[in-house]
Amino acid sequence: MTQVEGSIGETFGRLSSGCETSAARSAPMVAPGVLSVYTRLLDGFARERVAWCYWKCSRRAAVALAGETDLDILVGAADQAAARRVLSECGFRPFPAVAARADPCVECYLTLDEPSGRIAHVDLHTGLTLGGALLKTHRVPWEESLIRRASAPGGARLPLLDPASEAVLLVVRSCLEMRRSDPVAAWNWSATTEKFALDRAYLASLVEPEAIRTRAAELLDDRIAAPLADAMYDPRPLQRQRKLRRRVRRALARYRMHGSLHGWARSAWRSGCAVAGKINRHALHWPRPWNRRVCGAGVVIAVVAVDGAGKSTLVRAIRGWLGQEVDVLPLYFGTGDGRPSWFLLPLKLMVPLVSVLLRRKPRGSSHGTVSDSAPGLVYSVLLAVWAGVLAIEKRTKLRAARRAAAHGMVVITDRFPQNEILEYNDGPLLPRLRHVPGWLRRFEASAYALAQALRPDLVIELLASPELIASREPTMDPALIRSRVAALAQLRLGGAPIAAISAALPAAEVLRAAKLQIWRAL
Repeated sequence: MTQVEGSIGETFGRLSSGCETSAARSAPMVAPGVLSVYTRLLDGFARERVAWCYWKCSRRAAVALAGETDLDILVGAADQAAARRVLSECGFRPFPAVAARADPCVECYLTLDEPSGRIAHVDLHTGLTLGGALLKTHRVPWEESLIRRASAPGGARLPLLDPASEAVLLVVRSCLEMRRSDPVAAWNWSATTEKFALDRAYLASLVEPEAIRTRAAELLDDRIAAPLADAMYDPRPLQRQRKLRRRVRRALARYRMHGSLHGWARSAWRSGCAVAGKINRHALHWPRPWNRRVCGAGVVIAVVAVDGAGKSTLVRAIRGWLGQEVDVLPLYFGTGDGRPSWFLLPLKLMVPLVSVLLRRKPRGSSHGTVSDSAPGLVYSVLLAVWAGVLAIEKRTKLRAARRAAAHGMVVITDRFPQNEILEYNDGPLLPRLRHVPGWLRRFEASAYALAQALRPDLVIELLASPELIASREPTMDPALIRSRVAALAQLRLGGAPIAAISAALPAAEVLRAAKLQIWRAL
């Protein structure tokens, strides 16, 4: 086991003198441990002699190595090809940002750390760009100087910025990033200001003012060096030092990437796209990526199981895990608690009233009081209308799923439609009725035929025994449970790849197995 795999405290040691770049220093933020994939990555960089460093605040380095936040690395121009090669060898794959959020100097790489189940996120910075969260406004030529002075403290293989350079960069970043006109900064204002305050307090205890002044003069100029160093120890928060912000921006004017009008227009456009993406993610669910997509084409993943096996719980867990890094579109094809289309919603709101009027359900129903009689006239008419509207919804969502995958999104579906087993749930409804117009049967069948043609890229099948289902769904008919468990074993969904997972396992193990299968499919 390498030193990186040891405890975080041992990895980073303790700083023994203010501005010595070779001294070991601590990273006080506590993290549970270093991801195994990062251990391999650091070893690979050392083996290939890559010139690089972690360029964000060293206080957060331990948390980044634990996979709780991004690992931002700055790589020298001559070693970028080697860095990409090592990332690929460690299983990292590129996940490009959408055009409205892309930065040409930042490449995003993700992989699954199998022991922990976390997604390891590396941002490879080929150049040092500074500015807001949505639009970087300045490109500063400090990469080689920062990397040359970086060191790996305590014998670890993670090179960190020297304290003086880190302090200069912290003040410069605060002057450019902490703007309420930036919607991301404004939305997270309290967290952003707290982060900068903690970083400043941490660095102020490590480095002397003279070291900061000297380094600021080297990176910027003599006129800004003293005010910048004084800002590290000023009792006022960084966001309230307006005079310093104006002076820093004037000193960095030669590094601006956009003119005033052009920068304003691009910032306004990206802000609008960010707001639209947030609305889409939480409310609209249109098949359009808004953040980061799979390189190439996305995938459609169907989670199938008998009611009570934990399917909906697994779908929510997958969305929470994967949606933090990649654009995920959830699609619910059923009629239960999931989100219906706008044209199905009025009928769904009438279901409780109809259930009261029809106290006994006909043969084929799964829940409630089920009779052995065939469906009556009233039930048949209502079911025919329901089936027709549901066929329209399924057709709409199937096409949306394929459009989303074509745009690089990951589509997670619940109750994917099938026409292989007519008595199985998620299948056609009209075969239960005798007297239905042929055109209506053909219309419903066409929606399920489309589902077979647009089959999922991966099927996660939760296998549960009838006894387990009965314990979780006490209102479900036992005979129907047995028949549906048997039918699930025969389901093929048009020949899509199927990964079977036992629902009897603990929820964490079920999720871990699903993560592994999904990541292999990306």
